[in-house]
Amino acid sequence: MSNNKLIANFKIINKKNEWQNTLEDIGHYDFYHTYDYHYLSKSESEKAILLKYEEGNKMICFPLIIRKIGDSGFFDATSVYGYAGPLQKNIDKNFQNDVFAEALNNYFINEKIISVFSRLSPYIANQDVVLNQIGEIKKLWKVVNIDLTIGLKKQRELYSRTTKRYINKCRKLCDVIISDSSSSIDDFVSLYYENMNRVNAKKDYYFSKEYFLQFINGEDYKTDIMFAVFKETGEIISAALMVKTNDIVQYHLSGTKAEYLHLSPIRLLIDEMRVNATQESKTYFNLGGGLGNTDDGLFKFKSSFSKDYKPFKIWKHIINNNVYDNLVDQYATSDCDSSFFPLYRCNGL
Repeated sequence: MSNNKLIANFKIINKKNEWQNTLEDIGHYDFYHTYDYHYLSKSESEKAILLKYEEGNKMICFPLIIRKIGDSGFFDATSVYGYAGPLQKNIDKNFQNDVFAEALNNYFINEKIISVFSRLSPYIANQDVVLNQIGEIKKLWKVVNIDLTIGLKKQRELYSRTTKRYINKCRKLCDVIISDSSSSIDDFVSLYYENMNRVNAKKDYYFSKEYFLQFINGEDYKTDIMFAVFKETGEIISAALMVKTNDIVQYHLSGTKAEYLHLSPIRLLIDEMRVNATQESKTYFNLGGGLGNTDDGLFKFKSSFSKDYKPFKIWKHIINNNVYDNLVDQYATSDCDSSFFPLYRCNGL
């Protein structure tokens, strides 16, 4: 143990070049781990960091956003929207994480960070090993993956009959256009907002046009804006943002015009990206899960493409229970959902 302590190194990274070079050194990461996405996701009062831990030839990197907790003088940490969590290199199931756990907790204590929350990624190996017995890992539900390694024909055979029927019809009625141009963002934003209005989305999901412009211009990943164009009128009726990083493709955000929902053109866009991503030798195409991590209509729609389900997990860690409880007493109210974490933020603090 003492030998390990001598060679363990813990560092905080907040500069773009060093952040991205570190991810490249790790090798396998998603766009949710990148500097560009973190700096796009944080507010002005928040701080994005990449924790880097080295122990011999082993490396752990953990991107987080640090937030002030009201006027308390304390802080907490959270993950970006999406599938993040720690990355690792040369770590397997036999890794003993006690030196890492000590270094991590010492950092949190020194920075007055009271609690940490992170969504984890089903596509990054050994996150549970890295975080073993540090806080709590909880499985919420599952996400739908299209396995891009099994070949185009086999992938399509796994579609439901309903999805095949919609795609066949849409291919006759629509063209698909793929763009990565800033000039295309207005068309996407209008469809996305219409979609958010229709589902009564929380205001957090109404990202600004400037946000989307910065998003598609991110250098650390590749964003394809996909449009379904109705042939008869030339009208754009559906759009989706698909994000490619290393061997992972993420179906990120989308929108469809209400009068064309009966055609389900988003299925055509997913199918087109599946073909393109397979031809580009990607491995995973993550469609995500349902709203609120339930077996709802959205999940049933996504699972009509594939039954390759991956577990969706979150990580929760309270570093100082006494301060945490005091913050709950100070900021939470009796009508708060007790499962909300951290509970002191249940009223939108």
